[in-house]
Amino acid sequence: QVPLVESGGGLVQPGGSLRLSCAASGFSLDVYGIGWFRQAPGKEREGIGCITSSSDGSTYYVESVKGRFTISRDNAKNTVYLQMNSLKPEDTGVYYCAVESWACYSDDVRPGDFGTWGQGTQVTVSS
Repeated sequence: QVPLVESGGGLVQPGGSLRLSCAASGFSLDVYGIGWFRQAPGKEREGIGCITSSSDGSTYYVESVKGRFTISRDNAKNTVYLQMNSLKPEDTGVYYCAVESWACYSDDVRPGDFGTWGQGTQVTVSS
């Protein structure tokens, strides 16, 4: 059983929107920080943003997605979302979510700080 599963990826035109979901099974996401990451073809995995545990709920984003991407929680569904608007071709990549109790604390969202990962979902932005 995969404990963390991303979904919602697909093909979208530039300027379009997608909402990705990160659903947990076997544990409750509300006590963890959750990060979103992506890996473009031929590039290293990079942080997108993160959301802290529900007791705080602060969000952080890298500069390239601020104003376009929004991270949110639905504790009843044990799911974290990444709403992506105004998508650009350079947003193309495999998108991942990951959890760690302590790792969401600044806009510098680092993959190495997160310990539990999903399998990824492909996002392609193309006309």
